[in-house]
Amino acid sequence: MTQRPATRRRGGALTEAIHLAALEELSRTGFAELSFDRIATAAGTGKAALYRRWSTPDELVLAALTDPATGFGHPPVPPGTGSLRTDLITLLTGFVRALDEPRGQALRPLLAHRHQHPELFERVWESVIRPAQDVLLGVMGEAVGRGEADPARVTARSAEIGPRMLLVEAWRTGAVGDDEVAAVVDEVLVPLLSPRS
Repeated sequence: MTQRPATRRRGGALTEAIHLAALEELSRTGFAELSFDRIATAAGTGKAALYRRWSTPDELVLAALTDPATGFGHPPVPPGTGSLRTDLITLLTGFVRALDEPRGQALRPLLAHRHQHPELFERVWESVIRPAQDVLLGVMGEAVGRGEADPARVTARSAEIGPRMLLVEAWRTGAVGDDEVAAVVDEVLVPLLSPRS
């Protein structure tokens, strides 16, 4: 367990350290071993600092994942490149990079054990995952206006395909390269979305 040196931090600096420690501990140990004791030790603070802010580790995880400093507090910005392919590669590359960070690594045990934490999973889905999918859906909708995409094929389901494929690849291999992102876009998403002659 990584233990940060104890320092006198207050306010936002302390909260950020606790959030980051919670995400790192979750990704390292999973939910079964996640506790305020472990998180406090990893953050270099006392348990009282955690109990004053959150009632359970689940509440702390949700706060960490929705914090702009440590989690996914803001959805990705639409690239607006004028090209469906380039927009998709840009957004999905950002998604893949986030999977390698503590916030992304913490999503993996949450998704894998969602049946054990259904309320937390649903709240993370609504506040973290759905907004990102809405951005993808918006990019696809803009492509319809340029004639690059068939409106009948721009659906919530088609916006889920790329992230799901890349998430599975990250689980399978541990890392996803830029070539894999491009392959998913070129071999799956662009052909799927393109208007039929």
